[in-house]
Amino acid sequence: MSTDLPVIRLKPKANARAIRHGAPWVYDNEVVTDRRTKALAPGTVALLEDAERAPLALVGVNPHSRIFARVLDRAGAGAPDTAWFAERIRPALAMRETLFDAPFYRLVHAEADGLPGVVIDRFGDTCVVQPNAAWAEALLEPLTAALVEVTGCTAVLKSASGRARGLEGLDDVDAVLAGAAPAAPVPVPMNGATYMADLTGGQKTGLFYDQRPNHAFAQRLARGARVLDVFSHVGGFGLAALAAGADHALCVDGSQPALDLAAQGAEAGGVAARFSARKGDAFDVMTALAEEGARFDVVVCDPPAFAPSKQALEAGLRAYERVARLAAGLVAEGGYLGLCSCSHAADLAKFRQASTRGIGRAGRRAALIHTGFAGADHPMHPQLAESGYLKALFYRL
Repeated sequence: MSTDLPVIRLKPKANARAIRHGAPWVYDNEVVTDRRTKALAPGTVALLEDAERAPLALVGVNPHSRIFARVLDRAGAGAPDTAWFAERIRPALAMRETLFDAPFYRLVHAEADGLPGVVIDRFGDTCVVQPNAAWAEALLEPLTAALVEVTGCTAVLKSASGRARGLEGLDDVDAVLAGAAPAAPVPVPMNGATYMADLTGGQKTGLFYDQRPNHAFAQRLARGARVLDVFSHVGGFGLAALAAGADHALCVDGSQPALDLAAQGAEAGGVAARFSARKGDAFDVMTALAEEGARFDVVVCDPPAFAPSKQALEAGLRAYERVARLAAGLVAEGGYLGLCSCSHAADLAKFRQASTRGIGRAGRRAALIHTGFAGADHPMHPQLAESGYLKALFYRL
């Protein structure tokens, strides 16, 4: 066992058994904090012991975060190096290569893939890393080296966007970690559609792979349909619907650059003649469409996280209810409504309740026909409810 690592210790009433059984996080109120532990630099790799000084795990520490320590490995392991990262990336890659025919997917999904707080999305020969925990930020060099070694990618980019890095006290500065950033948006094939991913100026890592199976379900409803995709980003549900034979898709988003990428994707997929876009606040645009008497056979709303924390839950649920109410009024009789949430604080039951209430407030009767989640390249850590964040509800009205 490595003896040169700093040691942190659980309080007597902390649940050491949970750590032994696979729980990945240790909160700040579970750790004995003294001047020495408070002085540890964010990202320090340490040995975690129980209250009786029995070794529990190798952890990455951040004294400035509510999540004080993240479990990295068994107690006897040494500090992570390139070989350690490669050992974790290799099985993650093997699973994705089993699932997908082309190298476009989430390669590493944080705790569930053994790299706590680390998200890696792959876009062909380029990988985009979100190091959302201090320990990963401190070890970016060996992580990058392992990523290049295992995948053979020629470029690695760091995306510093997102709320999680702020909670860890990390910067918001993007960087090129290896190779060179793509000079133009990268075309990404998915469900028969082509999406354009801006890996340097787009949201998060450039594209949301998590909706892939929900796009596929929506495609089954879309043949010959008039489709409205609200909060469309780069055309997620709209382009998928067009690839499946929708008569027309209207994409609505507040970002003109995102809509421009959606239009480029429509052009690349040969469906531009059936595509249109409307920039504006989603609530305002849905209200205006209702006043215009517009009706669609399929309406899908995929908003940002309205409830990113427990403190925001009630306001977030009201927002989801409002989305459902406005969207339901735009669905033709016998048509379909898809409602999505990426808020981990709003569990499935609460989100479903808010959505169903909104549909009722619109004066519509509904049957829930399908519940979807993130794709298999976004695995859940079984002891971390937060990793199962995405919900998609499809109703027939």
